[in-house]
Amino acid sequence: MNIFINDIPLVIKKASEKIYKHKFDLVLNPEDEFTSKDLIGDVLVRDATTQFIDRLLRLMEVKKLKKLKSLTMTVKKKKYITLHFKDQFKIAKAAGGLVVKGDQVLMIYRLGKWDLPKGKLTRDEDTAAGAIREVEEETNIKLELGEQLPSTWHSYAYKGNKMLKKTSWYVMKCLDDTLMKPQAEEYIEEVRWMSPKEALAKLEDSYASIALVMRHYLSTIGNKKEASPTEK
Repeated sequence: MNIFINDIPLVIKKASEKIYKHKFDLVLNPEDEFTSKDLIGDVLVRDATTQFIDRLLRLMEVKKLKKLKSLTMTVKKKKYITLHFKDQFKIAKAAGGLVVKGDQVLMIYRLGKWDLPKGKLTRDEDTAAGAIREVEEETNIKLELGEQLPSTWHSYAYKGNKMLKKTSWYVMKCLDDTLMKPQAEEYIEEVRWMSPKEALAKLEDSYASIALVMRHYLSTIGNKKEASPTEK
């Protein structure tokens, strides 16, 4: 479960999983005293409890925590803790796509950030069909559905509610981009094909969840190239 709270990655791991403490800037126990000013860099919380999660969420509601890069929590009962975490939010569902054409990938520019096309699903809508619909609407490209990518979860506030949106991601193949254009109604200013190198550079001006999806895809195609036999 790839969770992003205020665009900060939140990782929940079983207590039995191997953790390298030297990779973290701060290691906390749930009973430790700390303030928002202490949460800098990559932070690890050992044996996190539901009480700690509630405290953390309240803190993140009122503080931006701009210096916090990531938060990893080890827990004894991962399923129980995950359910408790999700219970703090109203769940919304969305879907989107990473569109490819040859060696190029597609990114959109919206509200000052480089992003991937995506949108909220309608009630009872099939996830894959909704993903195609949303991406075609935002880019005006004809698409073919490919394999599924890791889903992401991110929090936001809407009409006084604490929302947690699950976005299901898919690779999509471009079939026809002759009429490609940004959907102005969704505040999209630009739709652009990029090389993998260009896309990685744009992630500096993107969201952490988008970076996760893009890097996962690019690492996957890189592994496939390394595994394929060399042509003679």
